[in-house]
Amino acid sequence: MDELYPPIEPYDHGMLDVGDGNRVYWEVCGNPAGRPALVVHGGPGSGCGTWARRYFDPARYRLVLFDQRGCGRSTPHASDPTTDLRHNTTDHLIADMERLREHLGVDRWLLYGVSWGSTLLLAYAQRHPARVSEIVISAVTSTRRSEIDWLYRGVGRHFPREWERFLAGGGVGPDDDVVGAYARLVEDPDPAVRERAVQDWCAWEDAVVSAEGVGTPYGDRPSADRIAMVRICAHYFSHGAWLAEGELIRHAGRLAGIPGVLIHGRVDLGSPLVTAWELHRAWPGSQLHVVEEAGHFGNAATRRHLLAALDGFATAGRTVHAH
Repeated sequence: MDELYPPIEPYDHGMLDVGDGNRVYWEVCGNPAGRPALVVHGGPGSGCGTWARRYFDPARYRLVLFDQRGCGRSTPHASDPTTDLRHNTTDHLIADMERLREHLGVDRWLLYGVSWGSTLLLAYAQRHPARVSEIVISAVTSTRRSEIDWLYRGVGRHFPREWERFLAGGGVGPDDDVVGAYARLVEDPDPAVRERAVQDWCAWEDAVVSAEGVGTPYGDRPSADRIAMVRICAHYFSHGAWLAEGELIRHAGRLAGIPGVLIHGRVDLGSPLVTAWELHRAWPGSQLHVVEEAGHFGNAATRRHLLAALDGFATAGRTVHAH
């Protein structure tokens, strides 16, 4: 099957109090008696969209989506400069996912994520492997500091003009901490300084994916969503996502026994293929599909691999075997 499933609407939704003054939005779609699955969105700070619902057979999945702290419909929203991000870390998000699982009465669930979502779900699965039935990832990341450095420095060799503009916007030189500079700028008391930093950050993100024919997906977001995403991204990346360098690859053996499908574009400039390869090598039983000519946002072949993996896992007791 090459085509996505028809659009569906949630049959249940709510706001989960996760502490620290935060309430996390969640929704459930599909079959209440279906196989539980959780969509872990990217960014960090992008919020969950409706598009992810269409990868899952609504007759066979009980599909859960949620907005991570500070973004989407969760409150307080990071677009508000008074929203404190101190209680917004990877550990907090892992705890939120566990609280949501318990709230919905789920024993084990399939995890699906793209980009930052793959980092978060890998951290969750390594912490709670008994709660994970399968994993499907597209655009694999582990948010190592080396990966952050590539995205905001190394890939600049492909976009030298745009990278110089990005550096200038941060007021830093090529050997300085550009992510840290933007993390400070988006917290500046002057709203004009904050807004310019958000615009410059999104212009850089759009440059990195400019060869994929996806337009300007970062800069085109509504203002509040852009502000929240950039604040949260800069907050997480300036702290290395509070993960020890390389820990998600190093501890991938904890995922042994969890069937996993990794799908990654050969020409993903923002997240080079090497991370997906290293995770696949370290994760016993995982399967890696390298999609030729696909970038970070994927293409038709990426979607076919996703649908095949999720349809395969939808039938209880059936797994997608590694080659």
